Amino acid sequence: MKALIVGPDRGIETALADQGVDTRRVDGLATGESLDDAGLADADLLVITDADEATAVPVAKDRNPDVRIVFYTPQSVPEFVRGQLDLAVDPDLLGTDVVAEELVESLRP
Repeated sequence: MKALIVGPDRGIETALADQGVDTRRVDGLATGESLDDAGLADADLLVITDADEATAVPVAKDRNPDVRIVFYTPQSVPEFVRGQLDLAVDPDLLGTDVVAEELVESLRP
C-alpha cells in the first residue's frame, strides 16, 4: 500500500508508516509533475494536510482515478473539491493513529 502526503507534517505520515504503508512526501507545491514524481500513478492514497493544496485534488483524480483522497487538516474544505474527497478529517477531532488504522483497514482487499 502506498500513500503520498502533501502539506505540513501533522503526524499522519508516521502513523501510516507504522501501519506498514509506504509513504512518500510531495515537497513544495503539489503540481501534476511533483505528484507524478512522487509516484501518484500507483498510489492508493493521497493525504492532504493543508487546504491551500486543494488544487492537487482534481489533478490527482485526473491522473489516477482510483486514488483515495483524504483531507487531514483543521481548515475548511474548499467547495470545489468536496465531491472528489473520500474523507475529510479534522486532526483536532481524530488522532493520527486512529485515522491511519481506519484508512489501512478500508484499503485492504
